[in-house]
Amino acid sequence: MQRQPLAEQMRPTTLDNVIGQSHLLAKGELLWQIAKNKEPVSLILWGPPGSGKTTLARIIAHETAAEFVELSAVTSGKKDIEKVIEHARQNWNLQLRTVLFVDEIHRFNKAQQDAFLPHIESGLITLIGATTENPSFEVITPLLSRSRVLVLNPLSKTEIIAILERAIATKFSAKKIAPEALDYIAELSGGDARVALGNLELACSMAKKEITPEIVKIAAQKKVPGYDKKGDQHYDVISAFIKSMRGSDVDATLYYLARMIDAGEDPKFIARRMIIFASEDIGLAGNGALGLALNAFQAVERIGMPESSYILFHVATALAQSKKSRRTTDAMYKATNLADKYPNTPVPIHLRNAPTKLMKDLGYSKDYRWEQDFKHPKGFLPDELRDEIIFN
Repeated sequence: MQRQPLAEQMRPTTLDNVIGQSHLLAKGELLWQIAKNKEPVSLILWGPPGSGKTTLARIIAHETAAEFVELSAVTSGKKDIEKVIEHARQNWNLQLRTVLFVDEIHRFNKAQQDAFLPHIESGLITLIGATTENPSFEVITPLLSRSRVLVLNPLSKTEIIAILERAIATKFSAKKIAPEALDYIAELSGGDARVALGNLELACSMAKKEITPEIVKIAAQKKVPGYDKKGDQHYDVISAFIKSMRGSDVDATLYYLARMIDAGEDPKFIARRMIIFASEDIGLAGNGALGLALNAFQAVERIGMPESSYILFHVATALAQSKKSRRTTDAMYKATNLADKYPNTPVPIHLRNAPTKLMKDLGYSKDYRWEQDFKHPKGFLPDELRDEIIFN
C-alpha cells in the first residue's frame, strides 16, 4: 500500500491544531463561530497554494457533522456535478448535511458555476470553493452574493517553522535537523506548507543522521518563486515595479524587476510597461525617456533572454532615476473628460475649412491666417469651453 505524502499525514483535523490564519480562526472570528454553532456557511476561500484551504473545508464539514464531498474543477464536469447533487438529495432524505468542496473553482465556466445556485439557495448543499485567483474576476457574481469570501494569507516563516517542528516531532524524532536547515526549508517554501513538508520529507529520506542546509538544497533544488504569470502575483509585482519607478526608488525597482525575471516573466511585457511609464509618468520632464524605453523593447525583442536582462535593468534604472512629470497625463484625462461631457459641441466656424466661396461667405475660416503661433481673436476652443484650462 502506497504511503501518504507527509503533507497529507500532517493535515490538521480540528481548528485548534491549525497553524496560521488567526484572522479567521481566533475566538469570535467567522470560522470559529461556524464551528461553535455547528452551522455550515457557503464560503469562497481565496488564498495561495499551501495556505490551508482544503484543510479548513474538511474541518468545517467535520465540525458541523456534514458529509464532505470533494470535486476538482480541473478534472470534473457536468456529470460529476449532477452525481454530487443526487447524492446530496439522498443525504437530505437522511437528514444529513452535505458540504461540497470545489477545488480550483475558478476553472469552472459560468454555466457550471450557475448549476450550484439553486441547490445553495435551497440548502441542499453548502458550497466551499477554493481558488488561488481573485474571485472578483473568476467567480460569477450570483455565487459570490450567496457566499462569504475569506482571504487566506501565505503562511509566515514562523508559522512554517512551527509546522515543520510538529512534523519532525511526530514523524522524524530520530532525525537531527540543524536549525539552519529548518530555517532554509521555511525560507524556500514561499509560505506554502505543502512545499515545506515535501522538502522536509525528501531531505529526511536523504539524510542518514543529520539534516543540513546542503541536504535541503539538494532536496529542494531551487526556491519556488511565489509568482504566477497568470495570477494575482503577476499584477501585484508589476504594480509594485511601476510604483517604485514612479517613486524614484531604484532599489525597489530593481528588486521587483529581478523577481519578475526570476519567475520567467515575458521580458516584452516588462518592456511594454516601461514604454507606457515613460510617457505616463516621465512625460515632458524627460522627452528622451520614451525613445529609450522603445529602444529597450526593440532590443529585447531581437536579443531574447537571458541577455535582455542587461537591457531591462539598464532602462529600469534610468526610468526610476528620471525626473517625473504627469502634466501631459493629467491633461489627457481632463481633455478626455471634457470630450465625454461635450461630445457634440460644434467646431467654431472660424476654424472650419472653407474650400468653396459659399462657405467663405458664411464665415468659415474667417480671420484665420496660416502663420506660426497665430492666435485667433476668438480662440480655438468651442464657446462653451473657452474658459477651460486643460494643460497646466
